[in-house]
Amino acid sequence: MMAGVRRASTLVNVLSKFNRLTITSGHTISPALRGVTTNNYFRTLLSSASLHTSGSRRGLSEFFDDEKNWGEQVVKVGRAWKVDEIRIKSNDDLHKLWYVLLKEKNMLLTMEHACKEECRLFPNPERIDKVEESMKNIETVVQERNRAYWMLETGEAGGRPGGMVRDALGSRKYKRFTEHFIPVWMHRQSKEAIHRGMAVGKFQRHLKEQKFLEKRKYYRRINNHVRMLMRRYPNMNLEALQEQYPECNIEALRRTKYARGNHSQNKG
Repeated sequence: MMAGVRRASTLVNVLSKFNRLTITSGHTISPALRGVTTNNYFRTLLSSASLHTSGSRRGLSEFFDDEKNWGEQVVKVGRAWKVDEIRIKSNDDLHKLWYVLLKEKNMLLTMEHACKEECRLFPNPERIDKVEESMKNIETVVQERNRAYWMLETGEAGGRPGGMVRDALGSRKYKRFTEHFIPVWMHRQSKEAIHRGMAVGKFQRHLKEQKFLEKRKYYRRINNHVRMLMRRYPNMNLEALQEQYPECNIEALRRTKYARGNHSQNKG
C-alpha cells in the first residue's frame, strides 16, 4: 500500500515538472525553471526543435461549428478545391491544407453526430462531401508528384506493384503485392485452397450461369419494350429509337410479327 502511494507521489512530481516546462519558438522555458539548466534532459529540450500546435484558446469547442451557425438552416460555404488549383501549390502548402481540411472534417462529423443526437437537421450536409473531394484531389496531386519524381530518378512509377489474382471464391481482382516471410505456396491457407479447387470451380460455374440468365432476362425485357413501342407508334423515328436503345437490333425487331401489329405502315 505504501509503495503504491510513493509511486503515485513520484509520478505527480514528475508530471508537475513537465507541466511547468513550455517550449516556444525562442527555445525558452517558464520563469519557474529559468535557472535550472544543469540537467542534461532539460538541455536536450532547449536544443531541440520547436513544438508547434494549433491554437488551444477554444479548447474542445474547436470540434464544433461557429456559434453563429448554430440553429441555422442554411450555412453559406464555398466549393471544393479543384485539382488545377492544388497543382500550383507547394508541398508545404498542401501539407498545411491537408490538416486544415482534416480538422474541418472532424468538426463537421462531430456536428452531424450532435444533430442526430438532438434529432435536428444538419445544415448543408454537402460540406462533408466537399471536404472529402478536396482531400481526394490533394491525394491525387501528391501521387502525381511522387510518380513524376520516381520516374525521373529511377525510371519506375515508385508505387507498390500489383496484378490480377484470384480470391478464395475464384474471382479475379486487382491486388497490390505485399511481402511475405515465406512463399505463398507454403502458406497453410494456400494448401487448403488447393483442396477446395473442385468446390470453387463448381461455384464459379453456377455463378456464370446465374449471370447469364440475368443478362438474358435483361435483353428480353428490353426487346419486348422496343417491340411494344414500335407496335404502338408505327411512325416513330427508328434512328432515335436505336440511339436510345443501342443494345437492341431495331431492324431485326421491326420485322417481327409482334412489332408490326395490325398497322399497314409498319410492315416488314
